[in-house]
Amino acid sequence: MDESGGSGQPRSGTDEAAERHEGPQASTGPAVDATRPGPDRHERPTGPAPTAPGDPEPQPDADASAQARPGGETAPDISADPETPQGPPDEPRSENGADETTDTDAADHTFVKNGPQPPEADSADPAASTRTLAQSGSGKGRPPRRGKEPGGGLLMGRPFGVPVYVAPSWFLVAALITWVFGGQLDRVLPDLGAARYLVSLFFAVVFYASVLVHELAHTVAALRFKLPVRRIQLQFFGGVSEIEKEAETPGREFVLAFVGPLLSLILSGLFYVAMQTVEPGTVPGVLLAGLMISNLIVAAFNLLPGLPLDGGRMLRAVVWKITGRPMSGTIAAAWVGRALAVSVLIGLPLLTQSGMLGDTPDDIGGMDTVTDALLAAILAAIIWTGAGNSLRMARLREHLPELRARSLTRRAVPVETNTPLSEALRRANDAGARALVVVDADGEPLSLVREAAIVGVPEHRRPWVAVGGLAQDLTDGMRVSAELAGEDLLDALRATPATEYLVVEDSGEIYGVLSAADVERAFVKAMARPS
Repeated sequence: MDESGGSGQPRSGTDEAAERHEGPQASTGPAVDATRPGPDRHERPTGPAPTAPGDPEPQPDADASAQARPGGETAPDISADPETPQGPPDEPRSENGADETTDTDAADHTFVKNGPQPPEADSADPAASTRTLAQSGSGKGRPPRRGKEPGGGLLMGRPFGVPVYVAPSWFLVAALITWVFGGQLDRVLPDLGAARYLVSLFFAVVFYASVLVHELAHTVAALRFKLPVRRIQLQFFGGVSEIEKEAETPGREFVLAFVGPLLSLILSGLFYVAMQTVEPGTVPGVLLAGLMISNLIVAAFNLLPGLPLDGGRMLRAVVWKITGRPMSGTIAAAWVGRALAVSVLIGLPLLTQSGMLGDTPDDIGGMDTVTDALLAAILAAIIWTGAGNSLRMARLREHLPELRARSLTRRAVPVETNTPLSEALRRANDAGARALVVVDADGEPLSLVREAAIVGVPEHRRPWVAVGGLAQDLTDGMRVSAELAGEDLLDALRATPATEYLVVEDSGEIYGVLSAADVERAFVKAMARPS
């Protein structure tokens, strides 16, 4: 289907050929995010009067043809690609790709270890160019999907309005810390006996409370800069603050990254001061010493200059400031992060074997060597994967502005509820349009005719099937502004999952119909282009 201009009139201009896609499917899912509905005022549609179901299929007349195509120009045949979005005259066009889409809820930014993943690609159909509006496929198109609601573990609370979750993996690491620290306590405080494991468990809980403070520092800074925070999650290797938008300036990016390690250093200092008030060699003294050292390690590790660590974000901010391009900073910090991953994989076992981390080589057994190698491999994999995800997310954000509702919208023709489908398709052919908007007697849009429903009606039944029975009622979330672009456009579509959306001007005029499948392919094609 194609797009239309204001008042339901088709827009003149040369239609570009684009890649064809399978027709959209209906989508389900909760509406979560708010969207910006466009005004509801629309001009009265023009065109041939609708016929009642059961009447002979009307034939086009000269007046209708002249009205559908200004200047009496010949309308393009609807046998052209039915799913190619055609913009208004003098508007830039976006060629649609034919690949995958992404979950942009996922567009989580700072300190998120896992970025949005592109979905499966749609298969190309070589016969697409010969299909009409009524014949276009309806199997694989789908609206952008919203990710799962914030979750991923046990909800512990909502400090500053941000949910904090403990992932199931935390219980595994808590058990590991309890076992390892308990063994150390057995050497330092042998009189504790089995009670050492209770002390060790207390240490694990307080240590992760320190990690939570580290993440809350990022969260408070993000909220201060008016950046939404989706959630905080405590997991196997520390915590994650999922900040959904990118800092606007390199200075803010630097501050946002630095506050976490800074709080860990402050905590380390506080534990050191508290340690001076207790007797060494006691349970409080050992606990405070362990918390001081562990927070110092957390701060030092996060200050390493490679993504996805905080130090990598700081390096990114510095390169961004020098070059003026955030993508340059991301590339530099990501490659440093990958080099860091290789260094951890090779260097950590070597440091352990050499005794530079505290133990003498004679005290290191075969099991310790295997454990150190496994720990190094896991850390290296996390850092390497996080650096790659950071690159992918940066490329996503760099190309998001290329998604514009105005250039992706299809032309549409207005039809009344009782208009036979065959008559509606004839009008669409005459107008060079590939979308149908059901309107009332005053021209106010009521619903959108679903492309998948059109395909399901056999041709010989179309004169007796009214378009109203094939339409999906419009909700506020299905009205989107023609000015939407980038993340705002994706947020609006994800807030109300559907296969088609009514695009309106700020004045309230109908601009056309936006297919979610067109947006998804345009996004994937933009992502496929080099940065």
